[in-house]
Amino acid sequence: MGYFGNLEKKIQAQQLRKKGLSYSEIKKRINVPKSTLSNWCRDIALTEGQALRLFKNKLTGSARGRIIGAKRQQAKRLRQISDMLTEGRKEVGSLSTRDVFIAGICLYSAEGTKRDKACGFANSDPLLIKFMANWFRKFCHVSEEKFRGAIWIHSGSDYRKATHYWSKVAGIPTSQFLKPYIVANKTESRKIRKNIHPYGVFSIRFSDAKIHRKIMGWISGILDS
Repeated sequence: MGYFGNLEKKIQAQQLRKKGLSYSEIKKRINVPKSTLSNWCRDIALTEGQALRLFKNKLTGSARGRIIGAKRQQAKRLRQISDMLTEGRKEVGSLSTRDVFIAGICLYSAEGTKRDKACGFANSDPLLIKFMANWFRKFCHVSEEKFRGAIWIHSGSDYRKATHYWSKVAGIPTSQFLKPYIVANKTESRKIRKNIHPYGVFSIRFSDAKIHRKIMGWISGILDS
């Protein structure tokens, strides 16, 4: 193209740069390498607004790439979780009455009260609480009036809402709930508690020495075998 052709392109590039266009935007209009554009326009000072626009465009592009990548990874992880849950359920299959009986004993051995005469099971997972409440009814033959509910909850959480929530999950009337144990939030502590359960930790309780000793016998029967 020659000297004058390049000079014309250079002038055009500088004019576009003064308007605040990026080298990528200029390159779409003038077909020259970015390195050449950078050399031609290096002495052109952008206004604060122009510089901010270019920065935002660059940031938006890189951020968009990161978001797309993160979304793909998230979708992959969710598919994997769904597949593993489906596979796990198939491997477990249908549970017999004895399977449920043994499962309850194992759960009690991990999370149940070991103190003599006092029976109880505490957890924050509603599925486990529901399972064990029904397990006590079916295999321990606990009468409904014996059940007590107790909530361990952080201050600031809605205790009344938590009470109705756990009552529905466990099937225990709120009138049979004990006084809640409310834990003060340690605002002065450096440790930040990430998992504060909105409904707290729930405990199913009832007093029956014979049932407790029988449960301990069941646990011993499994562990000794």
